[in-house]
Amino acid sequence: MTFVVTEVCIKCKHTDCVEVCPVDCFYEGENMLVISPDECIDCGVCEPECPIDAILPDSDPEADKWLEMNKKYSEEWANITLQKPPMPEAEEMKDVKGKYKDHFSAESGDGD
Repeated sequence: MTFVVTEVCIKCKHTDCVEVCPVDCFYEGENMLVISPDECIDCGVCEPECPIDAILPDSDPEADKWLEMNKKYSEEWANITLQKPPMPEAEEMKDVKGKYKDHFSAESGDGD
């Protein structure tokens, strides 16, 4: 089992989860994070740290559609291990639905 980041993270990119991850399995895109399912040890410490509930266990039916996306981009984006401020528009974007279709970027983020 693993945890996955969902579209809720898009345009928010809170990194509270990164700071607590014991295996550094988060990767940073331009406007969201993903978790490497190959590196995640299913400890669960990241899930409650996300202030917008963007992280789900892969046992959640909603997580199915995000597992492949997390896997793909964790192989392309830079690893992130330190907390940084969320995106400037995080507060206004946190409850927006359908963000993947309208706002997702496959570009890499800054990394560490």
